[in-house]
Amino acid sequence: MALRILHIGKFYPPHHGGMEVFLADLITAQRAQGIDAAALVHGNPEPDDPPWLLRVPVQLHLLYAPIAVGFRAALARALVQFQPDVLHLHMPNNSVFWALTLADARAVPWVVHWHSDVVVSRIRTAVALAYRLYRPFEQAVLERATRIIATSPPYLDASEPLQHWRGKCAVVPLGLQLSDVAAPAAVGAPSPHWQPGALRLLSIGRLTYYKGFETLIAAVAQMQGVQLLIAGSGELREPLQALIDAHTPPGQPARIRLLGSVSDADKTALLHSCDIFCLASRERTEAFGMVLLEAMAHARPCIVSALAGSGVPWVVDSAGAGQLVAVQDVPAWRVAIAQLQQQPELRRAYGLAGQRALHERFSIGACARAVSVQYVLTAPEADHASHQVHNKDVLIVIPARNEAATIGALLQHLHAAGWHDVLVINDHSSDDTGAIARAAGAHVLEPVLPMGAWGGMQAGIRYGLSRGYQAVITMDADGQHEVVELPALMQARGQADVVIGAFPERASRLRQIAWGWFRRLAGFELRDLTSGFRLYNRDAMALLASREATLLDYQDLGALLMVRRAGLDITEVPVSMNLRAVGQSRIFNSWFSVGKYMAATTLLCMARWQVRAPRTRRTSAAPT
Repeated sequence: MALRILHIGKFYPPHHGGMEVFLADLITAQRAQGIDAAALVHGNPEPDDPPWLLRVPVQLHLLYAPIAVGFRAALARALVQFQPDVLHLHMPNNSVFWALTLADARAVPWVVHWHSDVVVSRIRTAVALAYRLYRPFEQAVLERATRIIATSPPYLDASEPLQHWRGKCAVVPLGLQLSDVAAPAAVGAPSPHWQPGALRLLSIGRLTYYKGFETLIAAVAQMQGVQLLIAGSGELREPLQALIDAHTPPGQPARIRLLGSVSDADKTALLHSCDIFCLASRERTEAFGMVLLEAMAHARPCIVSALAGSGVPWVVDSAGAGQLVAVQDVPAWRVAIAQLQQQPELRRAYGLAGQRALHERFSIGACARAVSVQYVLTAPEADHASHQVHNKDVLIVIPARNEAATIGALLQHLHAAGWHDVLVINDHSSDDTGAIARAAGAHVLEPVLPMGAWGGMQAGIRYGLSRGYQAVITMDADGQHEVVELPALMQARGQADVVIGAFPERASRLRQIAWGWFRRLAGFELRDLTSGFRLYNRDAMALLASREATLLDYQDLGALLMVRRAGLDITEVPVSMNLRAVGQSRIFNSWFSVGKYMAATTLLCMARWQVRAPRTRRTSAAPT
């Protein structure tokens, strides 16, 4: 049984909005992960809605809040229909409060996705008054929730409603579905709205009070050679148009235009053809700015408000994707725009940095994996992934300590390549390594005492041996070993009992000296002695599960000596490695460490011990 998640959201595409796009992308990613995700949202049912998407018609909107009288009954039916393991509640959303009134909803653990505070606005006093009624129910939901997801560190730090519940909060940045971003060749001609020769500024969003479009209009109106297009609809269309008309000299074409709502294709064309994307929001209601990720996908530089307590400046600053400008500071906006107008290379650098950050940190895949960790923490007893063993041939063993940043992507690549039997030895991590690994479908062992790299590998070998696996492949968890190289180990499997994936090109001068010493002592012709990327066949597994293999460990060189002493064969195959993941050596980082290594390996080679050969031997083997 797959993990069942019921999302309670505001709206869903084709309804326009960043949060609607995010919810759709998240559910798509989760269903691709094997999670049985469903959603209950507001709106009229669409003809092509999938069976897992339920929409509830809205009778009216009250201060931006949809009022749907049938939502409570629809939620009750959805709970019976989907039988969720977790309720995922997206807030702010007044319809979420119906969950407080249903016993079936209260019987399920809750994850609250905190997209934004209800900002007590100095601009809209009606919102401040309405929040007095909203807040008690909001706090009741937060109290009932098991986990709370905030979308950025600054927003979590500044969110007054979340302060009492910080102990169950986690930060998971929003993500964008990268496959939905059109390639440059597919975008087509630039938008016809642009005037030739001008610096092209673009802003996208609902025409509402907190977006700060007035600041942009005032800044651009006094600049030469600059054009601003604003895409979106909303209640401020007429006042904004009046402001534009007041800044446009008679008889001259307007350099600032309101485009109204645009299609997805037109939005893509605008983003791809603009020179700079601008977001001048003036209140924390703008919590993250999903449209920034869309601009970053097209390598567009961004200028945004330095809005305290919002994720908007954090996204741009942490990605190196552009510049921050003081909120509602029209002269500062002019200076920032002029600087990028005069420096096209700086615009290009910002754009490329943002695009890299999007792929590395703000993809929907990374977001979905991090959200799955929160599900594990919320409902640890639920079946988060299938651990069924498809066969008993090869087990992948990954020792890991504090590898939360990389373990999820590695496991995803393994599963995509067809490697489903994966064991992670979580060696006393202080981060979410174990939870991420479980959510990604791996079986996880939590040793009582710290084990070290070889100890973790040996634990995996013992595990595989006890469960009938015929071979074990060990990998590091930091992403340096390429999953595409696993077939290279498998192809050499019939030649030897131990197959080592070798990448000697990574070796520093200190590492080469240390290896050279051990090779001369031991008589090995191997080129990569400390590689964790190895295949151990059944005979080698039986040998290396022994007590002696633990006692003789020194950077797993004792294991190699034992294998050779037992008459088993070792071979080496060249592999590639992810050089971006290969950091400074933790073993050979000084001459002192090299001397220590040489002394220890000398004693190891001088030691005498007896090794029993395994009971079974391969029928064919190539010499080392």
